[in-house]
Amino acid sequence: MSIGDLLYSDTEEALRSSVRQLFADQCAPEVVSRAYDPAPQDFSKVWRRLAGELGVAGLLVPESLGGAGASAREAAVVMEEIGRAVAPVPFLSSAVLATVALLRAGETETLSALAQGELTAALVVPLSTAPGDPIAGVSSGADGLTGSVTSVAGAAEADVLVVPVAGADGLELHTVSRSAAGVEVSPLLALDMTRPLANVQFSAATSTPVGPADTSVAAALETGAALLASEQLGLAQWCFETTLAYVKQRKQFGRAIGSYQAIKHRLADLWFEVGSATAAARHAADTCAREDPDAGIAAAIAQAYCSGIAVHAAEECVQLHGGIGMTWEYPAHLYLKRAKSDQLAFGTAYRHRTRLAGLVDLPAG
Repeated sequence: MSIGDLLYSDTEEALRSSVRQLFADQCAPEVVSRAYDPAPQDFSKVWRRLAGELGVAGLLVPESLGGAGASAREAAVVMEEIGRAVAPVPFLSSAVLATVALLRAGETETLSALAQGELTAALVVPLSTAPGDPIAGVSSGADGLTGSVTSVAGAAEADVLVVPVAGADGLELHTVSRSAAGVEVSPLLALDMTRPLANVQFSAATSTPVGPADTSVAAALETGAALLASEQLGLAQWCFETTLAYVKQRKQFGRAIGSYQAIKHRLADLWFEVGSATAAARHAADTCAREDPDAGIAAAIAQAYCSGIAVHAAEECVQLHGGIGMTWEYPAHLYLKRAKSDQLAFGTAYRHRTRLAGLVDLPAG
């Protein structure tokens, strides 16, 4: 496996600074918490600024189609900042999953609109679908598309649905307007409401064929899994840094609680884990960007490791903050929910380890 330059470039750091500043202005924790209100906060304005003003919606779209012509490395930086802010924006579902699927299938018209932030899209597969999983697909008939797909990320916010369809000659990729007749999108009550899920039902819905879907959907899922590790990294970094700052100033029995050996050991372990997660996530993004033959291996390693680290960091954040960490007003619960949700996205760590064993020809036990 070749190793690229895992350090952040000046361009990547400039992108990080812009995205972080936008989230600081628009996605403060008390604002993000409103995603759980009975009438949830509308975050579409945040996405429009992120997609339009900063141009992140077109990072993976070639310049010839109006995009930035960037790579998975730049997209990974955005994912890190989304994790740090638990930002409720459809970057993963639209600018990564749907965009990569359409790009690999050879679609151009919708991609140009996505790159400009004029449209938002969602790939209609369950968020739990792991790379390499079979895609059942919606059926296509004389009257249009028929069938249902559960737990689709970003479907409720999307203007365009990118749908794998079981055709006569194999899996095909189609696009459908979310507002078209015969399309019903039903939002779900989920653990993490900052990444909304929805069930999608098609009843004789009119669609536009794009091209073969087998390789395009597989590429989208693998890219999504690789970049999700960067979101998990950003989440873990926020939890570690916030917890470290808290134990330095929180006093008990006249001493900062961070001076107690038991707390020191827990934070030292977490520091090491976050550092290791940084290497795994950056390697996954770099190999994906270079289209390295071992990109699938790097993605499987990153997901198998980073998903658990994010959950552990969020759990430590809640516990080491004591009573305040258990309150609704403190944002630690937002990070724990996102971490647990991400742990199931694109397959569990066990499934990624199983896939990794096959990719490296590890003999069965």
